[in-house]
Amino acid sequence: MHPRERPVYDRRRFLRNSLYVSLGTVAAPGLLSACSSTGSSTSAANTVLPLARPDDPVTLPVHDDIPAIADGMDPETGILKVFNYSDYLAPGLLKAFGEEYGVEVEVTTFNSMDEAVAKLRTGQARFDVFFPTPDILAKVVVGKLLQPINLSYLPNLSNAWPSLQDPFYDRGPLYTVPYNVYTTGIGYRADQVSDIPANGYDLLWDERYAGKIHILDDGREAIGMSLVRSGVTDVNTEDPELIRAAGTELSKLVSAVRVKVDINGYTEVPENRATVHQCWSGDMIGAQYYLPKGDTADVLGYWYPTGEPGVVGSDTIAVVAGAEHPVLAHHFLNYLLDEKNALRNFGWVGYQPALQKFTPSYLSGQGYVPANLESTVVTLDDYRSGLQLLQLSPTGRTLWDDTWATFKSG
Repeated sequence: MHPRERPVYDRRRFLRNSLYVSLGTVAAPGLLSACSSTGSSTSAANTVLPLARPDDPVTLPVHDDIPAIADGMDPETGILKVFNYSDYLAPGLLKAFGEEYGVEVEVTTFNSMDEAVAKLRTGQARFDVFFPTPDILAKVVVGKLLQPINLSYLPNLSNAWPSLQDPFYDRGPLYTVPYNVYTTGIGYRADQVSDIPANGYDLLWDERYAGKIHILDDGREAIGMSLVRSGVTDVNTEDPELIRAAGTELSKLVSAVRVKVDINGYTEVPENRATVHQCWSGDMIGAQYYLPKGDTADVLGYWYPTGEPGVVGSDTIAVVAGAEHPVLAHHFLNYLLDEKNALRNFGWVGYQPALQKFTPSYLSGQGYVPANLESTVVTLDDYRSGLQLLQLSPTGRTLWDDTWATFKSG
């Protein structure tokens, strides 16, 4: 599951929209809240899906019948059609782009990456820009759903983290530019959690907070966390013994702390319905906007491991094969990589652009992130050492899914 695969709450939308509008062009912070791995080819006919890994990068295939656009072309007019998760782009930013280029921007949303890929495959609608996650990138490229990008239109790519200017999942890059990054850690009520254990994941097994402990309703995230807690750093392992052992540890949460399973930490922690909640970093940035009247952000905390790797995630932006406005789409990608525009977008979505300028001290100093929540800001070192939940083989996916189903049934 992706952090955006969740219901949208009217209160959150109201708070975010009203505050964003009241601040004009500079928004307040965080209102949201078995395959070969190398080689390129000219045909997908005999191409297997590469399992990209940081230590085993991939060069995705290119297709003779889907070329990149030529250099030096003027952007098209008309309507730029964007395909993205709901509430994952600032409306004001879309309006500003449209005004600058004399076009309209139309956003069509999807609820899950599986749904998005299915719609792209069936051609139910035509789009120019799509926001794929790295774990499905090989699938959509081999399936001829994306077109190669032309880097001459993307000078702002230099603003991105160096490791994402030529990422392991898309060497070149051939198809994508980076969008947002996030970590998976532990959100908690700092006014009630008196001490953080050396292994912060142990908070989820702490019986002092029984009845108010939650984990993410996401098998990859929950089992991955259990693996890391036990010292296993391969969060894409397909070793049955390791996966089952992680599932067994999760099962202990049922009787020990009466664990709850959901993806609503951004509301449940600030509203004191959860004391400890596995959650995504962007959720805790947005959590401050769900605090009851009179509470301040210092009652919130976010733990992410320091000195040891934790789980990180990222999103990308790509141009759809057959796009009616491919040049305009390139300009849009470049627009989102501009530091000023990216900061404005962050102020609305609450999830951090992967740009070099956005350090914890910068975002805190600008008032986008409270000082006590600087741990929510992903650093380049976090990403470099981070553990990413990536595509599994069909056999591996079945093992993970079965283990998660066993936990949820018990």
